Amino acid sequence: MGVDQIITEVVSAEAVSARVAELGAEITADYQGKTPVVVGVLNAALLFLADLVRSLDMPVEVEFLAVSRFGEGGRVGIAMDTSISLQGRHVILVEDLVDTGLTLSFLRELFETRQVASLRTVTLIDKAPRRIVDVPLEYRGFEVGEEFLLGYGLDHGERYRNLSSLWAVLDFAAFAADPDVLQRTVVSGDRVSS
Repeated sequence: MGVDQIITEVVSAEAVSARVAELGAEITADYQGKTPVVVGVLNAALLFLADLVRSLDMPVEVEFLAVSRFGEGGRVGIAMDTSISLQGRHVILVEDLVDTGLTLSFLRELFETRQVASLRTVTLIDKAPRRIVDVPLEYRGFEVGEEFLLGYGLDHGERYRNLSSLWAVLDFAAFAADPDVLQRTVVSGDRVSS
């Protein structure tokens, strides 16, 4: 089986960078005269958040939180909370990927109880076909299908977050049997793009 049947680069580093800059320009225009708090959801949103805040041409504050899932129903909880009060603040929630909408729905409800002045969400990846709960996404980078993605913060077993482009796993069984295939592809420069 060829590498191009297992994994393929779907969004180049240049395309990611260009889209993040566009999102930064949109957010900057929408928040003129305000100093929003940009809240990144760890760990996957870290790279996206770092590039996004550098593209904002306005003052911002940066905060983080982490969520955990537990129990059979995958109940969401806060593993690490923000260090400041968000009451009365304009909050921009930064997610790496929104699929079912369950985590984002939980977070939006949580922030509403904290009496924020406004709340908007920006996500790098919108997996709309997987949506279970309808959640507002004011800013989105790329809309994709159901493929498993890696790179630019997205991982498999904590690996591949550091890649600057996005890769789709086409054959998960083959990838799971040889997860180093992506590392070998990136190192060799053999990028098989669709």
